[in-house]
Amino acid sequence: MTTTLGLLMLDTRFPRIAGDIGHAATFAFPVVRRIVHGASPQRVVRERDPALLQPFIEAGRALVAEGVRAITTSCGFLVLFQRELQAALPVPVWSSSLLLLPELASAGVVTVDARSLGADHLRAAGAAPGTPVEGLAPGCAFQRCLLSDETTLDVGDARAQTVAAAERLVDRCPQLDAIVLECTNMPPYADAVRAATGRAVHDITTLIAQRLANLT
Repeated sequence: MTTTLGLLMLDTRFPRIAGDIGHAATFAFPVVRRIVHGASPQRVVRERDPALLQPFIEAGRALVAEGVRAITTSCGFLVLFQRELQAALPVPVWSSSLLLLPELASAGVVTVDARSLGADHLRAAGAAPGTPVEGLAPGCAFQRCLLSDETTLDVGDARAQTVAAAERLVDRCPQLDAIVLECTNMPPYADAVRAATGRAVHDITTLIAQRLANLT
C-alpha cells in the first residue's frame, strides 16, 4: 500500500524551494496538502493564536477523509497543538521536528525565531525545557521572508543565515552532537549545516522518513 502523507499548511506566499516541506519535489511519495486559511506565520509563531487550533483540527479531519495515513505540518511551532491534534485525529500526527528531541542524547535547536520558541514548545515536544536553542539573526532577510511572508527569497542568504545560526549554537554548546532544524523551510540547507558544524542534522523531512518507515 502506498503511504499518503497529509500536510497541514500555513497560509503563506513566500517562495519554497526543493527540500522545503511545501515544495512538490521534496517527497517521493504522495502528499496531500491543505492550507489552513488565516494561519499566517505571525499568528502561529509570534502570537501563538489559540483560535487557530480548531481550524487545524478541521483541516486535519478533511485530510483523514481523503485517506491519508499520517499528518504533519508546515511549521514547527505547531508543536503547541500536538496533544490536541493527536487526540482529535485517528492517524499519527507529527506536528514538528522538535518531536525528535527526546530521542536524541545531546541535541540543540536552530529555529526561525529564538525569541518566540519557549520552554512550552519544548515541553510540548517532550523535550527538556533547557534544551539549547539558537535562532536566525533577528531581522535578517531570511527571517523577514518567512515571518513577514515576503514574496522574494535569497537562497544563498537563507543558507548562510541558517549555517550561521547553527555555528553560533555549537560555539555556545560544543558538547552537542546533533542539531534539530525547527523550521520546515530549513531542510534545503541541512547539508550545509552538517558540513559547517560536523554534527548530525535532523529536520522535519528526516522525522517523516523515519516515522513513515515505522508505520505498519
